[in-house]
Amino acid sequence: MKTKITITSLLLLGSMVVSAQKYDIKTAKTYAEISSKTDGKWEGRKYKGGTVFKNVDRLKLAPEHTDHSFDIRYEGPGWESNRIGYRLYLDWRNAIDIFGKKTSEMILPRVGQDNFDSYHEMSDWGADILKAGKAIGIGSIDRYLNNEKLHFREVDSTIATVVNKTTESGVKVNYYGWKTASDKIDFISELTIKPDQLYTQHTIKASIEIKGICTGIAKQKNTDLLKKESKNKKWAYIATYGEQSLVPDKLGMAIFYQTSSIESSPETDLDYLLVFKPTTKATTFYLLGAWEQEKNGIKSKEEFVKYLDEKLEILNKKAKM
Repeated sequence: MKTKITITSLLLLGSMVVSAQKYDIKTAKTYAEISSKTDGKWEGRKYKGGTVFKNVDRLKLAPEHTDHSFDIRYEGPGWESNRIGYRLYLDWRNAIDIFGKKTSEMILPRVGQDNFDSYHEMSDWGADILKAGKAIGIGSIDRYLNNEKLHFREVDSTIATVVNKTTESGVKVNYYGWKTASDKIDFISELTIKPDQLYTQHTIKASIEIKGICTGIAKQKNTDLLKKESKNKKWAYIATYGEQSLVPDKLGMAIFYQTSSIESSPETDLDYLLVFKPTTKATTFYLLGAWEQEKNGIKSKEEFVKYLDEKLEILNKKAKM
């Protein structure tokens, strides 16, 4: 019997309850969630007690929340396809991390249930495979000014919502009153993943034109830096490939971007960055990871470049993936 989630019903998954639109997770090829505790209490910046993580469609971040507050399962929203998973640290770091998957099943409902950070250890489904640290992760957002990377340390309020459809799943994050330097803006980040794909479409929008909004790839040792423009010069990618996963084993990471949207591409000790031109219009780019232990995964630099070039050709012809 297939178990379904409906608007008027609840699906019990292990120790958590999910409330969502009608969705068959057992046959799904994409999934997104955010899960928090509500039966404990705050002591300073740490959430103490609580027995159950509950999935919600919308979460307003507690003002006490920071990194390792223990109130949100795996520290933020997650989204996945049948090939790969991602999560966003929903705190000052604002970095996107990668869950390498060995299975085509949806794994996020299991992640971090038995122990808060157990996903750092390899399991039957896979593991967290990217060390973000103080780096930008893969395809996440920061601000780069005067050779300094500014995070999301001062935000009036943050609201994350998740959506699951038969054709895609995604996460939308609204940041209200994000303050950096002398600027204070509202900012929207929408992350969408489709079946059978490695990439996430990331659409961003700022309420005010400011310089320095950036994305990028965390710089790791033992990697090759790859760059290429499309034939029409409208799209390009920046990528890294090598033994850069936490396993350690081979992992490729890439960002596809519109060349007209980029002002500069600085390199720091921690990151390869892409700095966007100031705009209040929505800007779309694509981020991805490719892990060698994925089922039928990409296992060499040559295979990775071939995959990237095929996607670049699609963008060259259609201007979207």
